[in-house]
Amino acid sequence: MAEWLALAALSLLSAGLTGRFLLASVRQEKPARRVFEPGGGQGHVFLFDGTDLIGASQKGSDRDIQDWHGLRESLADEFPGFPSDPDHVEQQGELVVTAIDGRADRDVFCEWIDGIVRVELRRQCDKQDNKRRNPDSDPLRLAMDQAPYPVWYLNGAGGIQWCNAAYVILARKVRGRNPELFDPLFPDVSDIGAPGKKTRISIATGDTGAKLWFDVVIVPQDEGCLCYAMDINAVVDAEVAQRNFVQTLAKTFAQLSIGLAIFDRNRQLALFNPALIDLTCLPADFLSSRPEVSSFFDRLRNLNMMPEPKNYGGWRQQMNDLLHAASSGNYQETWSLPSGSVYSVSGRPHPDGAVAFLFEDITAEITLTRRFRSELELGQAVLDHLDAAIAVFAADGSLAFSNAAYHRLWKSDPDLSFAQVTIVDATRTWQDLCTATPLWGEIRDFVESRENRAEWGGRVQLRSGEHLICTVSPIQNGSTLVSFSSPAETAARGPAHAGG
Repeated sequence: MAEWLALAALSLLSAGLTGRFLLASVRQEKPARRVFEPGGGQGHVFLFDGTDLIGASQKGSDRDIQDWHGLRESLADEFPGFPSDPDHVEQQGELVVTAIDGRADRDVFCEWIDGIVRVELRRQCDKQDNKRRNPDSDPLRLAMDQAPYPVWYLNGAGGIQWCNAAYVILARKVRGRNPELFDPLFPDVSDIGAPGKKTRISIATGDTGAKLWFDVVIVPQDEGCLCYAMDINAVVDAEVAQRNFVQTLAKTFAQLSIGLAIFDRNRQLALFNPALIDLTCLPADFLSSRPEVSSFFDRLRNLNMMPEPKNYGGWRQQMNDLLHAASSGNYQETWSLPSGSVYSVSGRPHPDGAVAFLFEDITAEITLTRRFRSELELGQAVLDHLDAAIAVFAADGSLAFSNAAYHRLWKSDPDLSFAQVTIVDATRTWQDLCTATPLWGEIRDFVESRENRAEWGGRVQLRSGEHLICTVSPIQNGSTLVSFSSPAETAARGPAHAGG
C-alpha cells in the first residue's frame, strides 16, 4: 500500500513539473519562431488537459477563452480547419492548421506532449521579410479580400482551400455564426456548368429557406479551380417583378373582348390574350410557341382570317409595309373576311421596339351602320319621288336632308357643298326667288322655338308669278319639316293643308 501511495505522488509531481516546463517554454520564446493572436499583436500559447484550459501565455488578454471550444470559436474565421476536439491532435501527434485565406506567413501549431495539448499561434516570418520574398503578394491578397463578391479556391478533392472575406460573410449568413468553411456553399463544380461561363445558382439561407441568387464562374487551375460568385438578387427580384407585372397585365387583358398580340423587338409573339384565339381561330399551342410575326400572319391567311391577297409577292410586301406602319403607329385597317365578318385591325408601337396588334370584331357595328345607311337611302328615294319640295331642319336649325323636288324648285343642292346649310341660309334663298313676305321670319322663329309647335302654313309667290303653299310641320326630336307644293296638290291632300 505504501508503494502505491509513493507511485501516485511521483506521478503528480511529474505532471506538475511537465506543466511548469511547458509554461516556461511559453514564456521563453525562441527568437526563430514568433507567435501571434488572431487579431494581431503579441503571440499566444495555450495548454489543454482534454478540453480544459490549464494554462496560457498572457492569459489576462484571453478572458473569453475558457476551454478548447472557446479557442476554436475565436479561430473559426481565420482557421476553420482547427480541430473540433483535442483527440485529433492526440491521434496525429503534431498538427499544423493553415489560414483559410492561403497566407503562408501564419499558422496554428498543435502538439501532444504527455497527455497535454500545446497550441501555438505562430508567425513564420515577419511582414517585411514576406514583402521582400514576394512583393506582389500583399496587394493581391488585399484586393482579393476586399472584393465585394465571394471568391474561393477549390482543391482537387473539391474542398475549399481558401476564401475571401465576402465568402465568410455569406457563409455566416447562410449557416450561422460559426460555419464550417471547408464545406462548400455552392454545388459541385460538375453541376455548375462550363468553365468560364456564368451559371445562375441559388443557395438557401438558414431555417427560412429564402434563396440567394448568384452568377457563378469557374476558372480551372493546375490543382483545383478558382470560383467567383456575383450577387444578382437585384436582377432576379426585377425579373420576378416584371414577370408578376406581365401576369397582372395578362389577367387584365384576359377580360378584354379585343384580341391582343404583342411582338417583341425580335418580332416574336411575346403576349396574347384569350380573345385573340376566339377571333383568329389560331390554336393556343401555336401562339404559345412564340411564332414570328410573318408566321403569325401566314397562319391567318391560311385560315382565311384576313383579306385574300391578289398575289403572294404583293401580299408579302404588304405585310412588310404593315409592320413598318405599326412600328410608326400608323397602321389602321378594316378587314372584310370571306366569312362575312368585319375586323378592325390596328398596329401600335411599344417600348423597346415591340409592336402590338389589336383585333376587334366590328361586324355588328358595320351591319348596323349599313342597315341604317340603307334605311336612309330608302327614305331619301321615297322623298325624291314626291312632287312636293321638302326640307327637314334639325333642332339646331341645320338642314338635315332635302329631296330632289326641293333642289329643282330652289335651284340648289346642299349635298354638293361641304358647308352646313342653316334655316337662315335657306330662307335667304327662298327670299331671293319670291316676292316679299313675312313668312320667312316666322319660319325661322318656329324652327328655333321649343314651345307651341303646331302645324301651320302660308301662301308664297315666286317671282315668276307661280303660287306655292308652304306647310311647316313639327316632327320628333325638335326637328321641323318645311314643304312647298302647288295649290292643286295641297287641295288634293285636303283642306287641312290649304294656306291662308
